[in-house]
Amino acid sequence: MTDTFFRPVSGMQMPRFAGIPTFMRLPYVPEGHPREGDVQIGLVGLPWDGGVSNRPGPRHGPRQIRDYSTMIRAQHPVTGIRPFEAARCADIGDVGPNPVDNPDTLARFERYFASLAQRGVRPLAAGGDHLCTLPVLRGIAREKPLGLVHFDSHTDLFPAYFGGTTLTHGNPFRSAVEEGLLDPRRMIQIGIRGTMYDAEDRDFARANGIRIVTIEEMFDRGIPDVMAEAREIVGQDPAYLSYDIDFVDPSVAPGTGTPEWGGPNAYQSMQVVRECAGLNIVAADLVEVSPPFDQTGGTAWLAASLMFEILCVMVAAL
Repeated sequence: MTDTFFRPVSGMQMPRFAGIPTFMRLPYVPEGHPREGDVQIGLVGLPWDGGVSNRPGPRHGPRQIRDYSTMIRAQHPVTGIRPFEAARCADIGDVGPNPVDNPDTLARFERYFASLAQRGVRPLAAGGDHLCTLPVLRGIAREKPLGLVHFDSHTDLFPAYFGGTTLTHGNPFRSAVEEGLLDPRRMIQIGIRGTMYDAEDRDFARANGIRIVTIEEMFDRGIPDVMAEAREIVGQDPAYLSYDIDFVDPSVAPGTGTPEWGGPNAYQSMQVVRECAGLNIVAADLVEVSPPFDQTGGTAWLAASLMFEILCVMVAAL
């Protein structure tokens, strides 16, 4: 059981609409804090969307998710896991991007997550667009490639746009495979759907042994069966979990830049994470929440709930 410093502020002590918001009302432990070395799982914001190809806005995601995450309570309703007692969790702040220099931002993020890895802190990040995942992987997977469970409506395995070399939120996982950060034989991408430019991303997946589960296959087989395959593919070695909010149907989560119809509902969006129980998830992210496209805040509230689901899986893997 953790010491009380790492417990969230209870709604019985301070109303949830009051106080300074942190992720899940956890203590704020930035770099240089006296308790910095005690953190096991660090919740961190990546407020940057320099990799978007269409509608910007995910740079505002971490701040809104923090605000809505004040509604998270202490115990998982199904598993009974109390993650804030099982591990020392903290809000470790945002990684400051350079909003006018993408390469510099990627380098800043990479250095930050490399330092977390050296200290043994397991990150749970809130994006930001999906390109944010690449520097996280560059920071934590330098010595050995990780497996990947990826929930998304897009593969993000595309080549650079317009025949150039620029990295975008459409190609972080292609780059991660090419850089040896991910083991393609231990990768599964679930929920893929929508219209396509061509099949170049699918061809890359097939050539490298990456398993793609389309949304049609997921619904035909059912989530438990698909996730049993995911657990078999990823195995027990260290793995990364990456969750793009556009995996969820836009009728439920419209606050994202590249929505695709025909996705799961809110319950199913949480069920897939619960079915990751038993995997050795050493780091994770939830990305592409874009507050300007959902003035109700419902997308951010779902994102906060999904981060809690992911946190419970990560705590069990410690």
